[in-house]
Amino acid sequence: MSERSAAPGGLALIESLVNTLDIESGVDGLDTPEGRARLGITRDGLADARELRESLRAALLAHAGHPPHRPVTPLGTLLARAPLYVAVDDHDGSARLAPADAAPLPSRVAAAVAEALVAGTWTRLKACEAETCHWAYYDRSPAGRGRWCSMRVCGARAKMRRYRAKGA
Repeated sequence: MSERSAAPGGLALIESLVNTLDIESGVDGLDTPEGRARLGITRDGLADARELRESLRAALLAHAGHPPHRPVTPLGTLLARAPLYVAVDDHDGSARLAPADAAPLPSRVAAAVAEALVAGTWTRLKACEAETCHWAYYDRSPAGRGRWCSMRVCGARAKMRRYRAKGA
């Protein structure tokens, strides 16, 4: 989908999770052992990972000003179950939120969201507005108004549809 570079920091985890599903082709990277292993997901945690993925996609669509493409469990509800603690560096006194247990996916995602909130980057992670895509991407545009994961694919398709509609 996207020709863009990966999202910064912990947002790369969220982007990677959301992008395990190619909506256009229906291919789900979580169906393979390799896809699950990349994100540290076991077969037993597959349903929860998919639920988290779609809740994240809904949040990223909201960042782009679009409603979710289907009803989902609110992201806040899922992340409320993710135990975090404040980790303080003994050398420089810096602090961050970190997963409280063996770093299951929801806790890693919650820590990544917290990190991005502090950095001011959370709302820059968006989902492509194209109905057949909804691919996660990090919006690096100066004004933060990116709409598509790829101008060459989704953006070009949308512009072509608008052009054709005007001529009809």
